[in-house]
Amino acid sequence: MVDAVFLALSVLTIGSAIVALEIRSLIYGSIALMITLSGIAGFFLLLDAPFVAMFQLSVYVGSVAVLILFTVMLVRRELIFNKIEDKRRRYAGIGLMLALMLGIGMIIIGSGMKSMETNSPSVDYKQIGQDFLTYYSPALIVMALVLAASVVGALTLARREDITNDQRVN
Repeated sequence: MVDAVFLALSVLTIGSAIVALEIRSLIYGSIALMITLSGIAGFFLLLDAPFVAMFQLSVYVGSVAVLILFTVMLVRRELIFNKIEDKRRRYAGIGLMLALMLGIGMIIIGSGMKSMETNSPSVDYKQIGQDFLTYYSPALIVMALVLAASVVGALTLARREDITNDQRVN
């Protein structure tokens, strides 16, 4: 059963990642990115790491992907769609992806993962939460400030300026 769920999650994650890269509509691309990140959270659930899965859902799907979606929806359309596609870049990207996947696959196969032992003690979730609120709190504050700055930047880009006869119309 776990193998079937893993295969389904793999197809969903890789398929939505390809859709996020190749689709022409930015809105649907953002939604496909959300599905990709949700599939990665599913992998964490399969690895028996529910805390990391919920963190993935809340931070990446809940914050970053929604921020990207709102940025795409707020930015002026003429800035988004004035671009020229180069077919050579697409083929170069596919070639680079295949080379990277082959390299990572060779590293994983040669790493000896089958001989690793997994008899580690269970994780204390209270300790992780306490660490987040004490030791890692500056990093979380910096991340919150970066996300807030991106929202302000998106709103600044989305601000519409109608100029008529050298005067701004509000």
